[in-house]
Amino acid sequence: MEHKKPALYIMANKKNGTLYTGVTSDLLRRVTEHRMQLIPGFTAKYNCKMLVWYYFFETMQDAICAEKMIKNGSRSKKLRLIEAINSSWNDLYPQLLIFI
Repeated sequence: MEHKKPALYIMANKKNGTLYTGVTSDLLRRVTEHRMQLIPGFTAKYNCKMLVWYYFFETMQDAICAEKMIKNGSRSKKLRLIEAINSSWNDLYPQLLIFI
């Protein structure tokens, strides 16, 4: 799988903890930056190092539209989104290393 593809993702600091929603064209690179706290900001401040949800899109425009919908949605909707595919709140980063 090509890793340079538009993606929407959610990072967390723990199960049911602080959530960060972002969009990127290179999911592996961006999540690595979050995990290593290479860029100051929200994820570094709140220690959001776990990738708990992601979805790939065909275009960046589609990813950005979906990001806006998720960011404007309630926390409970974000939790349902995560738990629909990752009920144990596992860190999905190792999966990226295998599949990308």
